[in-house]
Amino acid sequence: MRLTVFASGSSGNCLLLSGGRTNILIDAGISTRRLASLLGECSLTLQDIGGVLITHEHSDHISGLKTLLRHCDCPVYAPRTVASRLRGMLPEIDGRLVVIPVGEDFSIASLTVRAFHTPHDTPESVGYRVSCGGVFAIATDMGCVTDEIRENLRGADAVLIESNHDEDMLRFGPYPAMLKRRILSDHGHLSNENCAALARELAESGTRTIILGHLSRQNNTPALARRAAEAALDGTGAAICCAPELGCLALRVEEACLQSS
Repeated sequence: MRLTVFASGSSGNCLLLSGGRTNILIDAGISTRRLASLLGECSLTLQDIGGVLITHEHSDHISGLKTLLRHCDCPVYAPRTVASRLRGMLPEIDGRLVVIPVGEDFSIASLTVRAFHTPHDTPESVGYRVSCGGVFAIATDMGCVTDEIRENLRGADAVLIESNHDEDMLRFGPYPAMLKRRILSDHGHLSNENCAALARELAESGTRTIILGHLSRQNNTPALARRAAEAALDGTGAAICCAPELGCLALRVEEACLQSS
């Protein structure tokens, strides 16, 4: 199975998973034109997409979905509450929407997928664990790490987890107090320090590659996020990198061999 991260951050989120002849997106938070260009770098077109998994309905995760569906005849997968909200926002999606269970495996062609809940400031938000030979898992947009998240990330070959903010940059930065409280809450976003602690747990359970994602442009830097994670991962042998805000970060999940452009 091959993973390519196209975008990760508050300005947009989208990644590609390819296993066998199946290609799926997780989220569609970038423009269709940009997505088509990035797919081209992977020798794929929009017509090669076999489905889109949605984590939640915030704009940085679905802003490109409406236009994408005009150019791509593929289903959209989402858990019940997210699906309901998508129907309200995009009425034309109704015939393409597949409501999926949370906590149970289901199949998209050669891929086995399981959704799990993440605590965020929306009625429902999920991460995904995807298997096809290797195992990849993603969990972003979470204010804290729950047992459900740990259970679904543990043992994955590669994971993408949120390292959203440096707490000092956020606390002493220009954001209004209400927004700071939201981000720091248990339904906000994960700090570098909490991400690093989770990364250590995952490395000790066998994860070989940890990708730091959804970094805040205003309240973090790749250097700070990576420094916190590297300190926690010292001696584990796990590889660490930061997902691009926009670009291509690719790896073969089973081999955990990173390539970026």
